[in-house]
Amino acid sequence: MVSPTTNRPVYEAATQSIGRELLAATRSPTSFVAHLQEQLRWDDRLLGWMMGNPNLRVQLFRLIDCLPSLTEPADIARHLQEYLVTPAVELPPALKALLEFPQPNSIPGRLAATTFTTAVSALARKYIAGDTIEQTLQTIARLRKSKLGFTLDLLGEAVVSETEAQQYLERYLKTMAALSGATASWAEVPNVDRADGQQLARVQVSVKLTAFYSQFDPLDVEGSRNGVGDRIRTLLRRAREFGVAVHFDMEQYAYKSLTIPILQELLMEGEFRDRDDIGVTLQAYLRDSKADLQSWIAWAKRRGTPITVRLVKGAYWDAETIHAIQNHWPQPVFNSKELTDANFEWLTQELLEHHEYLYAAIGSHNVRSQAKAIAIARQLQIPSRRIELQVLYGMANTLATALVEQGMRVRVYAPSGELIPGMSYLIRRLLENTANTSFLKQRVGKVADDVLLAEPDENQTEPPLAEYEPQFERAPLTNFSQVEDRDRALEAIQAVRQQLGQTYRPLIDGDWIDTDRQIESLNPSKPSEVIGRVQLCGTPELERAIATAKAALPNWRATAVKERSALLQRIADRIQARQAELAAWIVLEVGKPLKQADADVVEAIDFCRYYAFEMERLEAGERYDLPGEANRYRYRSRGITAVISPWNFPLAIPTGMTVASLVTGNCTILKPSQQSCVIAAKFAEIVEAAGVPSGVFQFVPGSGSDVGRSLVRSPNVHTIVFTGSQHVGCEIYAEAAVLQPGQHHLKRTIAEMGGKNAVIVDASADLDKAVQGIVQSAFGYSGQKCSACSRVIVLPSVYDEFLRRLVDATRSLSVGPADLPSTVVGPVIDEISQPRIREAIVSAKATATLALELAAPDEGYFVEPTIFTDVVPDSDLAQQEIFGPVLAVLRAATFDEAIAIANSTSYALTGGLYSRTPSHIEQAQQDFEVGNLYVNRGITGAIVRRQPFGGFKLSGVGSKAGGSDYLLQFLEPRTVTENVQRQGFAPIERA
Repeated sequence: MVSPTTNRPVYEAATQSIGRELLAATRSPTSFVAHLQEQLRWDDRLLGWMMGNPNLRVQLFRLIDCLPSLTEPADIARHLQEYLVTPAVELPPALKALLEFPQPNSIPGRLAATTFTTAVSALARKYIAGDTIEQTLQTIARLRKSKLGFTLDLLGEAVVSETEAQQYLERYLKTMAALSGATASWAEVPNVDRADGQQLARVQVSVKLTAFYSQFDPLDVEGSRNGVGDRIRTLLRRAREFGVAVHFDMEQYAYKSLTIPILQELLMEGEFRDRDDIGVTLQAYLRDSKADLQSWIAWAKRRGTPITVRLVKGAYWDAETIHAIQNHWPQPVFNSKELTDANFEWLTQELLEHHEYLYAAIGSHNVRSQAKAIAIARQLQIPSRRIELQVLYGMANTLATALVEQGMRVRVYAPSGELIPGMSYLIRRLLENTANTSFLKQRVGKVADDVLLAEPDENQTEPPLAEYEPQFERAPLTNFSQVEDRDRALEAIQAVRQQLGQTYRPLIDGDWIDTDRQIESLNPSKPSEVIGRVQLCGTPELERAIATAKAALPNWRATAVKERSALLQRIADRIQARQAELAAWIVLEVGKPLKQADADVVEAIDFCRYYAFEMERLEAGERYDLPGEANRYRYRSRGITAVISPWNFPLAIPTGMTVASLVTGNCTILKPSQQSCVIAAKFAEIVEAAGVPSGVFQFVPGSGSDVGRSLVRSPNVHTIVFTGSQHVGCEIYAEAAVLQPGQHHLKRTIAEMGGKNAVIVDASADLDKAVQGIVQSAFGYSGQKCSACSRVIVLPSVYDEFLRRLVDATRSLSVGPADLPSTVVGPVIDEISQPRIREAIVSAKATATLALELAAPDEGYFVEPTIFTDVVPDSDLAQQEIFGPVLAVLRAATFDEAIAIANSTSYALTGGLYSRTPSHIEQAQQDFEVGNLYVNRGITGAIVRRQPFGGFKLSGVGSKAGGSDYLLQFLEPRTVTENVQRQGFAPIERA
């Protein structure tokens, strides 16, 4: 066996020779280059403009993305102007002339709409083999006349429900039957239908594993394996009956660690182990693709029968990079095309040098990449059955012909389906065609052959990713697609279970004290399980805590900001070191599923680090000096802060409120919700271990009516920070306004009090994203987030389809104990919330139409996820916060009416819009009355500093948590003015 790291020069001379032959063969008058340069038709013009104008390319991509959702010519014309007639885009004269119509509904406007849609449809047909099976068969017949094989991909693999996953399977079964029947009588094509004397499948289909199960999730290994297993087995069994080969595409990186073991396990089963007409995909732009290939080789040796590995560069580079940046994860893909090309060649060589174990399908439009594969195949005399070359339909026609002339078997990856589900595929193809680093783009630019065929430098220094948040070190979420991270998180739950039932005490004046009262904190998923016993404070303990805080205040106020910031950094370090453990406590004590519990911990860390950074910024103050006078604008701590925290974000919110108070020099008393006292006690342990001085921070668990009210009324408390219900928040606000005897200040109240949050879905919305985002926002953590979606307002043209998919998607959710990896909807918090929410559901059934009510487990505090339709905007269901898994769907005749309905409640916390209409997005930004507006994404999951959180109206009072002005609420600003003249003499001004 030849080592893949040696003898590279043996292949290089042949690679250069073959490459030049291929380049010459692709320079025919009908070549891709000449085709673009003609630019006679509108579809060709569009592609040419995308290549030459980056700003126009972005706008055209965005417009094309939403085009299938627009049904009326006037709507299309309006979107044409909204997307393209902007100062940022310089329009080519022909396009500018097309868009100069007075009104969208005018004859010129309709003509422009027809011209554009016709051009896009023609452009799509360059890359999509057909809208129907009949059209696709005609395309396949043309390919076979050119001695080309095919693999068929059915567009529309984005499934949001089990209904759609089953439909995906049935579409493939129907397609395989139709193709098998139609092609059986076709004449045999040498080297396509037969190789080395072996009959090959005339029909090959390519499928996406995740499309077989709507809840496919790397965290839920067993559930995902079971969810896809039966459908894959059905597909493979029927494929064998039809004589059809099946290839599994690789998708986003997040699914890879689960996809590979599922396929390897399934293809080892007895009925499939002898099949050599099955393939998998390997993406060369992934940094760990070498290890993946080695894994496949070792597996294939054990299996004994080869399968095909389709080697591709990868189609999701932008999305993978963005996802990594947003989550602060290592970039899974190479940040350089040259490194990707070099890795592709290494993988090609390794794969071909193990051809007795794995068949190779080399997928690329890069002439050098294909030339290298041919060179290796000839040098090693690889049998023709064990290698084929692949190209995408519509992207490299002349290259495909040239490869056939080299004597290679060539297969065309041909997508088939309607334009709407195919739009994302079209955008990916356009991105590839028009990217500056694209081989096809370089060909159009007439790059020299020596450059096109140059060997990629595998030792090239990789350019770093841009630094977007240099101010403070943000904590990354746990990446559950990584096996080690997933296992660590699941093992932490089991480890925490061994620590249940312990007793936790208040922390007062640096001591953990005993009291004569305690409560049991129960697991809402399993109330028989006691998480811990928490001793409660009464009036004597609270009075001691307040007196201690008062005594500690002068020293803490005088403590240097750098020392206070350092305390926050130590707290953050300790939370981060215990990230998996603390997430496990959250899962068990408040019933929050693991991914969201992990995000809760990360938010707590970010609050610490961000507020430490912010306080150091504020400490610098402001200077307003002029000759003879010095002016200083500085801040002073307010005094004692009472933190009254909720249970639904049991670590993030109390941490954020507490450390904001501490870093600004205030002594702080934390009274947590009784439902999450154990987690609050864990936080208190961390703060104490981080070195907080005695009396500066104190932990006083107790009842709201006793300890909470006493804190609010105390004349020694300066600031009250509360998160919870509107009813309690308003009571606190009123009581805090009362001037108590001996009180020499007005108390400041910072209160976040919930919402009745709406999401609007308009006619241009991407319904795949809308359904997924709304389901997650409405039913994630059983709707127990103040930011949760409780109303959806839908415009008429998409109402029926959206509702059908929403109901199906919700029906597909797993409802169960929060510690199960498969659970999406867990319990509600306690035995009080459960009947209250159910009563609201019963009441709503009298005024609205029940669209869905899922079953829920009997044990635990579960409430059935419920959807209502025909909801009246001023009904209790549409106006009152329920704080549970209940969603109201409303109709709006127009977008203006949708905004009015959204604004009709007394809350103004979060809101969302799914739209691809620029004017609607702009209008929502201006008129939607919410503190946090989310466009084309879920409305929960605000991130510190990026999305400071908080609302107005009756949703709360105060600045937004995690924002640049949040700390100012804990400070009193002071101005000091000094006359610096002495007998007419003043210091020299400093620059």
